[in-house]
Amino acid sequence: QVQLVESGGGLVQPGGSLRLSCAVSGSIRSIEAMAWYRQTPGKQRELVATIISGGSINYMDSVKDRFIITTDAAKNTLYLQMNSVKPDDTAVYYCNVIARTDWGTLPKNYWGQGTQVTVSS
Repeated sequence: QVQLVESGGGLVQPGGSLRLSCAVSGSIRSIEAMAWYRQTPGKQRELVATIISGGSINYMDSVKDRFIITTDAAKNTLYLQMNSVKPDDTAVYYCNVIARTDWGTLPKNYWGQGTQVTVSS
């Protein structure tokens, strides 16, 4: 069983910063990719940033140069540093991991429960 627990969300003023964390635990054999998604009411969940096995990093255009995705392998934790936040960044942010729990099996998607980020003055 793989568990993802997000933390760090909350209320932040426009122009401020916030750091989200995602602690990953469970019987993981390998991780193919780790990512942050976000979702607002009535809209589809959208990919914010991703780290693919091998180190490739990608961001959605609207957060480039403002958000930074990193991992701490020793702590099995994924982070999203959010800088210069805007009201449009308001959403529930979800941590996502694509991982194998056993050799010879297909990787699966795992999700955290989500953490609310509200950008408002």
